Amino acid sequence: MTIRLVIFDCDGVLFDSEPANLAFYREVLRRAGAPPMPESVEAAYHSLASSQLFEKIFADQPAMLATVKQVARETSYAPFFPLMQPKPLLRETLLLLRSRYATAMATNRGQTTQGVVDYFAMRDLFDLAVGVLDVARPKPEPDMLHRCLDYFGVDADEAVYVGDQPTDLEAAEAATIHFIGMGPMCGRTPLSAQRFEEIPDLVAGLA
Repeated sequence: MTIRLVIFDCDGVLFDSEPANLAFYREVLRRAGAPPMPESVEAAYHSLASSQLFEKIFADQPAMLATVKQVARETSYAPFFPLMQPKPLLRETLLLLRSRYATAMATNRGQTTQGVVDYFAMRDLFDLAVGVLDVARPKPEPDMLHRCLDYFGVDADEAVYVGDQPTDLEAAEAATIHFIGMGPMCGRTPLSAQRFEEIPDLVAGLA
């Protein structure tokens, strides 16, 4: 078996971005005149696409749901990028992986997917960045991982996905590709990394 492609989730894997995302969502709700995010939802927001999050909060309020989605589309994420913290040794590790494999990002982010790549000057680190606007369905569906496989022309057993949420694992299992767990998934999957710089050795061990 030869690994040819390493795919990364964004939030929680490449970046510690909970403060940025939470601040963005709170600002959207404020601008929309909506009540604050319930604590029960705040605990789960990090694994959801924005559309999934808003549908979870306002499932029984279609008018407010439409308003919040519109406000989210009109609210720039630019002020919140500085709150995102790249993982230690992120660039060095990705450059090492790039010398051996193709690399891609697959995230439940929407219109901010390319913004992350540009703001953090990562065009040289990924051959492809896929978000929810590029596919029919967000994770946990496997659509964006299939998009990556098709783009690079690799088989499922030649790819590995690095994620930090159960939805990432579900997407990898549905796409039948290898998975490395980080963050909340660390220790819950056969392959897991506590630190980003551990990933190259784990990928190499799959060969």
